[in-house]
Amino acid sequence: MKIQEVILCKYGEIILKGANRQNFESALVKELRRRASVHGTFKIYSRQSTIYVEPQDEFCDMDGMYEAAKCVFGIVGVNRAAVCEKNMDSIRAIAKEYLPSKLYGKRTFKVEGKRSDKTFPLTSPEISAEIGGVILESVRGIRVNVRDPEVTVTVEVREENAFIRAGQEPGAGGLPLRSAGRGLLLLSGGIDSPVAGCLMAKRGLEIEALHFESYPYTSERAKEKVMTLAEKMCKFCSRIHVHTISLTHIQEEIRDNCQEDFFTLILRVFMMRLAERCAREYKCDCLVTGESLGQVASQTLKAIAVTDSVVDMPVFRPCIGMDKNEIVIEARRYDTFDTSILPYEDCCTVFTPRHPKTQPKREEVMAELAKLDFDALMEEAYATMQTETKLVFESYK
Repeated sequence: MKIQEVILCKYGEIILKGANRQNFESALVKELRRRASVHGTFKIYSRQSTIYVEPQDEFCDMDGMYEAAKCVFGIVGVNRAAVCEKNMDSIRAIAKEYLPSKLYGKRTFKVEGKRSDKTFPLTSPEISAEIGGVILESVRGIRVNVRDPEVTVTVEVREENAFIRAGQEPGAGGLPLRSAGRGLLLLSGGIDSPVAGCLMAKRGLEIEALHFESYPYTSERAKEKVMTLAEKMCKFCSRIHVHTISLTHIQEEIRDNCQEDFFTLILRVFMMRLAERCAREYKCDCLVTGESLGQVASQTLKAIAVTDSVVDMPVFRPCIGMDKNEIVIEARRYDTFDTSILPYEDCCTVFTPRHPKTQPKREEVMAELAKLDFDALMEEAYATMQTETKLVFESYK
């Protein structure tokens, strides 16, 4: 028997969006269609809090599409399901053919019947009992456990068809990409900033990225590392434009003219102002950083207050209350950790002060900045900006 399979994607908090729900559903469907473009021809549509991903020919890569769907923000559960005609003969026959391979090696199961079409002649408990009997006849050694089963088989009877699935894998959760606007991520080569970008993308933010380099003090390998991180983020963020700005001359001027203990703070002021200018040019409404409170000298409460004071747009720090172990767990989840720990320097390690200022006053920092030709250095640095686009379609086909 040839069984037609579909991918069912369940979404979570979108259900609570009231009058705006359709906009979120539309964004989610668009993102799935974007991901599907490299896996074949799929029909993708939303009904009853479920998005259906239906292959349109035998050449569709169902495995690839299934893995892609699990990385789409806004989806909380993903499963492959067999399509049945809406009658018990068809449901029983396909269950007998489809489920044994899904239940191989499992010791316990239960069946949940879901009947959204109330005209169907059997009730949900009756559907569960029927298919439970089929499984017990077809799968050797398995038994029913309704309280704590190893796998739950679900039979859904919907408007046009019935669907049988065994188990469900978690999706990426959150809200659909681009449903909450656009933000500019300050992307270093470390562990924290890629995590920060992914966490904000999970809340619906489209991510642009800005990386600061200091060639020749930082190497081409360091820049390549950042581009690899951006590619890995694309697995979840779909598409990222990575802008690169050189800070070499700025850092040399800070070294030659300012007090050493203020080096890092003054550099952060330049970075925030350059980031704000880049954000406005590329229509971003906020900045995103990977800072964690107290992790390093430039991330004390007073240091953050100083750098926040020089920009006029929101600065989001999703890692602010996380310790390093928690951030590492997230980095592993988003597959950026192994790249982040490669031993290539970033601009923040250049001319690092021996005793950085941890409790700065804004007027002290501004007094040091006054020793520099701030506007000229800003213009010179901004003119070095280069942009490269990273796409999920290139990195994860």
